[in-house]
Amino acid sequence: MYSWDEDTSKWHGTGRYAYAPAPADSARATAAERAKASGPRTYAKKGGPNEKVIDPQKQIRSESTNPVIIAVDVTGSMASWPAEIFDRLPLLFNTLSQYRPDVEICFAAIGDAGVDRWPLQVTTFASGFDLEQLLGSLYGEGGGGDAPESYGLFAHWVNIHVQTPNAQEVPFLIVFGDINMHPKVPAAQIAHYLGDSPQGDVDSLQAWQQVAQNWSTWFLRRPTGKPGDIVDQQWGKAIGEQKIIRIEDEQRAVDYAMGLIARSWGHFGDFENNMRARQDENKVAQVSKVIKMICPTCGGPIPTHASGMFQCSYCGTTLNLVS
Repeated sequence: MYSWDEDTSKWHGTGRYAYAPAPADSARATAAERAKASGPRTYAKKGGPNEKVIDPQKQIRSESTNPVIIAVDVTGSMASWPAEIFDRLPLLFNTLSQYRPDVEICFAAIGDAGVDRWPLQVTTFASGFDLEQLLGSLYGEGGGGDAPESYGLFAHWVNIHVQTPNAQEVPFLIVFGDINMHPKVPAAQIAHYLGDSPQGDVDSLQAWQQVAQNWSTWFLRRPTGKPGDIVDQQWGKAIGEQKIIRIEDEQRAVDYAMGLIARSWGHFGDFENNMRARQDENKVAQVSKVIKMICPTCGGPIPTHASGMFQCSYCGTTLNLVS
């Protein structure tokens, strides 16, 4: 549905949206030309990932001042989410790149190292049409047990294998998931899948707490379970309970992620206009209401009665609630 050029004529909805003007050699223009040469986008089923591309033993580095990591649980209950994100990949990149042109994105697919063949798949950081090719290398294995999954293995990988030396502020790391994690990451799994030589098992919560110190980390949870259940409790200890967002509409998963980033970067109004060109006002209000009620810096709650200039009681950030 979404293209790499700037044509929004096929977007759902009655609204109109135009990306910010850009020079002919901009990231969007380049991506559009490459997409045109590549031919139609496809969702052809595969038997596995491109192992040369997704190998988690590699070290990755972004020179961008605005790196972003998007991770998706690809176990059975999450099987449709990678396809949803794939479909909206041009929208995700085109929207964020107009706010900060040097944005680079890394994708990760998370499974269960206890039962899956590919429990952690990761790409390098990239931009433009390269993202489409990298995402196409991932494989939604659809395995995993009922619970828990290997989110801790991914967190340890981020801590050990990722470098973002030029990030101008705390970069975003967003996880789409629905379940809790194994409390420990066995040393044997780290050695086998990441190629590292750990001194022993790694505590998953401590690994995530380290991630959260270096990344603006969010857990976007599918509408399963009850608020405050074991999943919320564990993730709350891992990254902070205020950083868990329960998504009411799975089809809007990427919108929640884009909205979080756009608001933090000072472009939430533009993001809402973008969404109005694709969705009815009820959907826009549904997503916007959730994002507007949290501090974009720390995720702390903003009282419904707050207005004007508001100082977050959690982190002290001053917010202009009028804009």
